[in-house]
Amino acid sequence: MELQYRLLAELESDFDRLIEAVEQLATAYANNPTPAWALGETTVDAQWLRRALTDFWYQDGQDGRETRNYIGLVVAGPAIMEAVQTVNLGKAQFAATLKRIRQSAPRLIPEVKAVLPFRHPVLHDHLRGQGLARLHLKQCWRQVPIADAPLSRIRLAWYTSGRSIKRMSVADAEARLKQMDLSASHIQIQLRKLADIPDGEPLAQIQQQAPVMRANLFFREALADGRMRRAMNLPLPLFIPDPALKLPHLNDPPIRPPATRTRARRSDQRLEDDVFLKSLRIYRYRNPALEIALDKQREQDAVDGSDDSEV
Repeated sequence: MELQYRLLAELESDFDRLIEAVEQLATAYANNPTPAWALGETTVDAQWLRRALTDFWYQDGQDGRETRNYIGLVVAGPAIMEAVQTVNLGKAQFAATLKRIRQSAPRLIPEVKAVLPFRHPVLHDHLRGQGLARLHLKQCWRQVPIADAPLSRIRLAWYTSGRSIKRMSVADAEARLKQMDLSASHIQIQLRKLADIPDGEPLAQIQQQAPVMRANLFFREALADGRMRRAMNLPLPLFIPDPALKLPHLNDPPIRPPATRTRARRSDQRLEDDVFLKSLRIYRYRNPALEIALDKQREQDAVDGSDDSEV
């Protein structure tokens, strides 16, 4: 119990320092504003920056896996870039302490989400009036993007067809279902469905990725390693170090992502169309025997490669 409260106290302290670092950055920008741009905004000032960097809260109906984006660019001199680095250090420390809590005292997480907002009454009173009183932890620790060097141009485009696919065994799926409410009828139905398929059948857990703004950065001069460009996602405003304080040339992306997929469905779709275990977002493969054969081939290739390296 003592460890739990010590970890909670550390996280509260980390949160305080993070809020302080964001306030210092916003104040520095207010005192010395530099050229900036934000998608869908006519004015980008310290108030917008503060709102973007302190939006740590769930909105009603928001999926816990999704985060809100604040897409923008800010060119800055050394003082503001140093303030951004301080914010990111605070976020990294918050994330590290949160990881320790998840590992050592996971039952504290709901308390964390409920208690931390009260540590900053001005923020809490404003958010409570909007129905935003629960902390979104990922929006706290996600890093502020920073360009490596001055940019000549940047190309922005929505990426809407991303998804992650994780292979899962029948035993793993069963174990995860049994961690849920076993008295619920829909969990029992899914356990029976799982019992009806072969133990060795591979399954696929799918998570659709929320639309992200993808940025291709083109550097004004080559980096030390020779690179002239870099790609990154922009969930938060990108800070660009530039002594000349000149915004790079950029295209004009749509304010909102496309409503439909930007890429055609693959003709070799390997998964069934209908979800198999809804609670886990798990699908069956159309041809399980082929997947098993492919797995064995990959394992054999790995062994052969290892043997070759020893010759």
